[in-house]
Amino acid sequence: MIAPTIENRDDLLSYLNAAMSLEHATIPPYLTAYYSIHSSTNSDAAHIIRVTAVEEMLHLTLAANVLNAIGGEPDLTRPGFVPSYPAYLPDGEDDFTVDLRPFSPEAVETFCKIERPGKAPSADSRLVKTPDLKIRFLVSSPTAEQMRFYSIGEFYEEIVEGLEKVAANDPTLFRGDPARQVGPEYFYSGGGEVTVVSDLESAQQALRFIAGQGEGLDSGIYDAEGELAHYYRFRQLQLGRYYQVGDRPDAPTGPSLSISWDDVYKVKVSVRLADYPPGSELARVARDFNADYGAFLALLTEAFNGRPGLLQEGVCEMFRLRDGFNRLVCNPLPGSGSLHAGPTFEIPAAAGPGPQALPGAGGTTRTVTR
Repeated sequence: MIAPTIENRDDLLSYLNAAMSLEHATIPPYLTAYYSIHSSTNSDAAHIIRVTAVEEMLHLTLAANVLNAIGGEPDLTRPGFVPSYPAYLPDGEDDFTVDLRPFSPEAVETFCKIERPGKAPSADSRLVKTPDLKIRFLVSSPTAEQMRFYSIGEFYEEIVEGLEKVAANDPTLFRGDPARQVGPEYFYSGGGEVTVVSDLESAQQALRFIAGQGEGLDSGIYDAEGELAHYYRFRQLQLGRYYQVGDRPDAPTGPSLSISWDDVYKVKVSVRLADYPPGSELARVARDFNADYGAFLALLTEAFNGRPGLLQEGVCEMFRLRDGFNRLVCNPLPGSGSLHAGPTFEIPAAAGPGPQALPGAGGTTRTVTR
C-alpha cells in the first residue's frame, strides 16, 4: 500500500497551494473558449461556460479559505501559479493536455475530461508514477517525488484524509485569523455558496463540495446542492440536449440546445508571445492583456489576505477582461495560416502583491493598495 503523502501542517500547506493553482488553471481555458464565441451566437454554450467559470472562482475561494484556516497565506502572484499551456491533467492511468482553445468540439471534449469523475480502483492506485520528468501535472503530489494522482477527485480525497490525520495530532492546526475568511456575503454563485472554514468539519465540507460539484468523485448527475455537476453540463453540449431530473447520464431528455461551431473566432491553440510578430501592435496588446491578468490575480490575492470585500470586484474584473480578449481574438495572427490571435496568459514576473494598477471598463485604471 502506498504511504500517505500528508504528514504535517507543512505538507497540508503545499497541497492547498497546489489546490488553488489547480482551481485557477481551468479558468483561462474556459474564458478563452467563452470569448472566442461570436457575439449574440451560441447563447446556450456561452451561458454554460460562463456559469462554470464563475463556479471555478467559488472553488478557488473555498480552497483559499481552507488554506487561511490553517494559517497559510494565499498568493496567486507567485511564480508558477499560472501554468504554461498546454498543461497536463490525469485521466485515470493516462493523461491529457489542457490547451487554450476556441469553442469547438475539441474544447468541449477537454472540458468533459477536466470535470469527469474518476475514482481509483483501489487505495493503492490513488497515486500513479510519472516516468516523464519533463511533464508537470497539475495534480502532482507536492510531497512525493514523481507521483501524480489518478484523478482530481483522488487529489482532494488525499487532502481531506490528510486534514483529519494532522488535526488529530495538532490541536492548533486551525490557527488562522478568522478575519481572513471570505464569507458568503462576499461571493454569490447560483451553484453553491462560500463556506467559512474554522475547523476540521468545515474544511472537509469545503473540499468535498469542490469535488462533488464536478471535479471529483462521482455523486451522480446532480451535486449535493441539487445543481447539475460540471461534467454533465458540458455533456449537454456534446449530446445536444439539456438534462432533466430523472435522466440517465448519457440520455438527457430535456429541450434541445443549439450550437453553431462556425460562429467562433478560430484562435490559434495555446498561442504564445513568441508567435506574435516582434514589435507589432498585436504583440503589445497580448502583453497588455497579460499584465491586466496579472493585476486581476493580485486583486484576488488581496481579497484572500484580509480584504474579502474585494472578491466581488474580482469576479467583475474577470469579465471586464472581455475588451482585452476582443482586441486579440477578433484579429488574424500573421503567419498562422488565417488563425486568430488570443491571450497567452504568460504573466509578467513583475506582477505581484502590493499596489496594483487594475484595469477597468473602457481601459481606465484604478489603484488598489493594502
